[in-house]
Amino acid sequence: MKTIKAEPFDFPFDPNTTALIVIDMQRDFVEEGGFGASLGNDVSRLQAIIPTVARLIEGARKAGLMVVHTRECHQPDLSDLPPAKRDRGSPALRIGDDGPMGRLLVAGEAGADIIPELAPLSGEIVIDKPGKGAFYATELGPVLARHHILHLIVAGVTTEVCVQTTMREANDRGFECILVTDATESYFADFKAATIAMMTAQGAIVGWATTTDAVLEALNGRG
Repeated sequence: MKTIKAEPFDFPFDPNTTALIVIDMQRDFVEEGGFGASLGNDVSRLQAIIPTVARLIEGARKAGLMVVHTRECHQPDLSDLPPAKRDRGSPALRIGDDGPMGRLLVAGEAGADIIPELAPLSGEIVIDKPGKGAFYATELGPVLARHHILHLIVAGVTTEVCVQTTMREANDRGFECILVTDATESYFADFKAATIAMMTAQGAIVGWATTTDAVLEALNGRG
């Protein structure tokens, strides 16, 4: 076993049963012209973590960890998109509408792709999910089970929505999860801070929190 320095206390893990899961680092959330920007958000906040996420992914690969990428996207006929999700609020564009990178959050469109800087390698697992959580209506659970994964290192966007939902789903399924705080981001700084506080409260009720440096230190044999 290894240990990652973390809050609220150190996180024990076995690299052989650990995966890095990178949530929704897609053009539609990170780049101008995508779904995130259509909601009026400042995407530069998400762009700022790209180098850190890249460093985390590279460290996980070098350590031999399983790397999983997720994409939030829907079928072209929108059969997996409920009105309760599509019709919320009054954005400039809705899911499925035509945008500068194709139809927003639709599988196969350019905007649904993971940003080039963090592109999956051949053989790495990519999970397309119709909801906020990575376990809902996907094969993630069976995939992790086949690889005997028990621990998840979590990064990506946005902290309070898809990242938090996935961690809560994972916790309910018995996974031990740690969030990498400088490799996740929200369009709203206070939402990120509140989410981390909620998840690590009461003895890591949902999971732990740490930094990229601490993860890489542990993976390199010094943790």
